[in-house]
Amino acid sequence: MPAAKDAEPQLILVLDDDARIRRALDSLLRSVGHRTALYESALELLEAPLPPAAGCLLMDVRMPRMSGLELQARLAERGEHPPIVFMTGYGDVPMSVKAMKAGAVDFLIKPFRDQDLLDAVDLALGRDRDRRQASAALASARALYASLTPREAQVMALVTSGLMNKQVAGELGLSEITVKLHRSSLMRKLGTRSLADLVRLAQVVGI
Repeated sequence: MPAAKDAEPQLILVLDDDARIRRALDSLLRSVGHRTALYESALELLEAPLPPAAGCLLMDVRMPRMSGLELQARLAERGEHPPIVFMTGYGDVPMSVKAMKAGAVDFLIKPFRDQDLLDAVDLALGRDRDRRQASAALASARALYASLTPREAQVMALVTSGLMNKQVAGELGLSEITVKLHRSSLMRKLGTRSLADLVRLAQVVGI
C-alpha cells in the first residue's frame, strides 16, 4: 500500500540469519515498491532504537543467540511495539499462539506463497499507519487542550460531565454569562462546534 502523502515512506525491517532468505525477501518486497532494511541477528537490530519510519518487522522465529519471540519481548520492554510478521519452518500451535497474544500480526509457516507474505506485510503496515494516525490525533488534541486557561479547563470538565451552564456557574461561583463566555472561548480554541464534539475531544485527552 502507498504511504500517506507528506509522510516518510514506511520501512520494513527484515530479520533472518540466512543471507539467501534475506536477499530473496528484500527482492520481493522491493519489487512491489516497499522500502527495506536488512538485519542478520536480533542483537544487531537491538543495538539502537528502531528507525522512526519502521512500519513492520518481518522476521524468522528460530535464530542463533536470540529467537524472534525473545526479540519481541525485548522490544516490548523498551516500549517499542512494531507490527510483527513471523516466519518459521518449525512452527507449532503453542508458539504461534504466544506470538499472536504478544501482538504479532501473522505467523507464516515456511514454505509460504509470496502473496501470503505480501498480504501479511500490508496488514502490518496498515496497523502501523492506524497507530501513527491515532498517536498524531492524540498529540493534536493534547496540544489544543493545553492552550486553554485553567478556568476554561474547569468549565470544560464540568460541561462534559453533563452539567448545564447554570450548574457550572454554581459549582465555580461564577455568573452564568461568564460561564457562557468561557465555554464559547474554549470551544473556539478547540475547534469544536457542538457539545458532542467537545465530549469526544475530552474522552481523547482523558478528561
